[in-house]
Amino acid sequence: MSKKKIVTATINDHEVEFLCEPRQTLLEVLRGTLDLTGTKEGCANGNCGACTVLMDGRPVVSCLVLAMEAQGSNIRTIEGVARGPQLDELQRAFLEGAALQCGVCTPGFIMQAEALLAENPDPTEEQVRFYLAGNLCRCTGYDKIVKAVLNAAQMRRHAAAT
Repeated sequence: MSKKKIVTATINDHEVEFLCEPRQTLLEVLRGTLDLTGTKEGCANGNCGACTVLMDGRPVVSCLVLAMEAQGSNIRTIEGVARGPQLDELQRAFLEGAALQCGVCTPGFIMQAEALLAENPDPTEEQVRFYLAGNLCRCTGYDKIVKAVLNAAQMRRHAAAT
């Protein structure tokens, strides 16, 4: 019988304290305990990228991160991307470019793309494809997803210039 531990982390700019078992994943806690259901479970073994979140600015597949490892971390989920009711440029680009269908993979792609654009605000198509290679989609073609990321990068650069 394992003892639950208290973990404190900053999630989407809010300090959060939660109770978890030592073997519970961050994905399980986000969805089940904290009711942040935007992060999706696709494969539960780290191969699809659907559950990608940013942990201290780096993309991680939350199905492979133990919740206890989040202690003291800054975590950003898909719920933390929009600014209030207004969609972020990346979310708008996915919507306007029809880069989503069923939506299971979309949060993971957006979070992975967020990390890319933070690192490289002007990526090439090849860089986008390489960076998103760990995320799988079974519904759309990847071309629309790549174009959405490139469009969002352009929107952000334009917004920064004005």
